[in-house]
Amino acid sequence: MKKTFYFIRHGQTDLNLKGIVQGRGVDSPLNDNGFKQAQAFYDAYKDIPFDKIYTSTLLRTHQTVSPFLKDGVPMEQLMGLDEISWGIYEGQEQTEDILSGFDKVVTSWRNNDLDLAIENGESPNALVFRQKEAVDYMLEQQEEETILVCMHGRAMRIMLCHLTDVPVCKMDDFPHTNTALYKLEYENNSFSIVDYFNTKHLEGLLNE
Repeated sequence: MKKTFYFIRHGQTDLNLKGIVQGRGVDSPLNDNGFKQAQAFYDAYKDIPFDKIYTSTLLRTHQTVSPFLKDGVPMEQLMGLDEISWGIYEGQEQTEDILSGFDKVVTSWRNNDLDLAIENGESPNALVFRQKEAVDYMLEQQEEETILVCMHGRAMRIMLCHLTDVPVCKMDDFPHTNTALYKLEYENNSFSIVDYFNTKHLEGLLNE
């Protein structure tokens, strides 16, 4: 069985611009630029014969893929594709205290403390557990060969690690920006990246 996955991050939101923390618990819509990014991605990839689109349960991913839905591509949302929960930081401005807290947590993650979570939030290991359930589900759909997956920045970085056998502590080695593409092929029970952080469709657009 061979499958091709197109993983993209959702388009820009006003909270992205304002530096407000968006996690699993913040369901913000795209802003005007986010819709332009979504349209630019569609214009570049509308001729790809996607069998299915998978998104998180959050509005910003649904809106990002909406041009494809108008073409009749079926969509399914999976909780396993939701962003990591940032706990008590969600919806908060990135003050010095919060940025300091983030820095401590991310540094700990780099040091392989992957069970650490922000208060009331989610650890990378907890996220990996629900992501693997989502991946297993997508792989079980044997009739789906070309798949578009729209998800979130931190979640996508972590997803790319465990799909490609990179230690999750190296998640920050994967760059991301709104609607950036990672194309992966799945064959012989393994994933490989065949297009890495492709942003060509964003040329000429303001991006965050």
